[in-house]
Amino acid sequence: MRPILPFALALYFPLASLAEPPVRLPGLHAEAEIVRGYCAAVRAAVPDDGRPPLAAPGLVLHERLEAIAASLDRVLARAGTLPVGLKKLRQLLRRGLEETAALWPEVQVAYRWVKQVAHLLKNREERPAAELRRRLSRLLSGMRQAAAQTAAADLRQQLRHFVKVTKSYRPGLFHCYQTADLPRTNNDLEHLFGSHRYHERRASGRKAASPGLVVITRPTLASITSSICARPPPISMIARPMARGSTRLTNPRREAI
Repeated sequence: MRPILPFALALYFPLASLAEPPVRLPGLHAEAEIVRGYCAAVRAAVPDDGRPPLAAPGLVLHERLEAIAASLDRVLARAGTLPVGLKKLRQLLRRGLEETAALWPEVQVAYRWVKQVAHLLKNREERPAAELRRRLSRLLSGMRQAAAQTAAADLRQQLRHFVKVTKSYRPGLFHCYQTADLPRTNNDLEHLFGSHRYHERRASGRKAASPGLVVITRPTLASITSSICARPPPISMIARPMARGSTRLTNPRREAI
C-alpha cells in the first residue's frame, strides 16, 4: 500500500471544483483515477458544441483545453513530476495549443464585439428603444474604427461585414421594444417549423420535408401546431387483444361511433 501521491490533492479542486476533499485511495489506484479524470475532461471538451451563435464551439474548446493544460502545469509545479499518461497528455495539449495559438486572437476580438451587441439588444435594463438606437450606433461606430485600425485583414473583413449586416437589419430591430408581447427573435417559430419537418421526415421516409410547408394556409398551420403539441393516445386505446395472444389495431374514432 503506497501513500497517496503528492499531486492527488492538487488535481481535483482545479478540475472538478469539488466542495468536499477527495477520498484517499491507495497510490496506484489514485494515480489511475487521476489520469482517467484528466482524459475524461479532454474527451468531454472535444465534442462540446457550445451554444451557438454566441458560444462558438472553437472558442469553447480552446478555453477548456487551456484550463486543463494550466491545471496540469500547476500539478507539475507543485509535485515536480507527473505520471507517464499525464506527461503525454500535457505534451499533446501544449503542442496543439502552441501550433494553433495564432488563430485565436482575431476570433476572440471579433466575438467580444458580437457579445457586446448581443448584450445591448437583450436589454435586461429595459431601456427605451430610442436609447438603444443611440447605443447601438455608438457601438457600430466603434467597430468601424476598430476595423480601420487593425492590421489583420481577416478581422477587418469580419468587423465590416458585421456592421454592414447589422445596418441592413436595423429598421426592424427595435419594434419588439415598442410593442408589448412582440418576441425579440423568431427562434420559437423556427423551432416549430423545424419540429414539424423532423416529424414529417420520420413519417414519410423522405430526406427533405415537403416544400408545400412554406405556402401553407392559416388553418393548415393551426392543424400542424395542434398535431405537434397533442400527445398520442395510449396504446390501450388503439390495441385490442385477439385470439391466440395477438393484437388487432383499431380506430378509436370508429369504435366510439
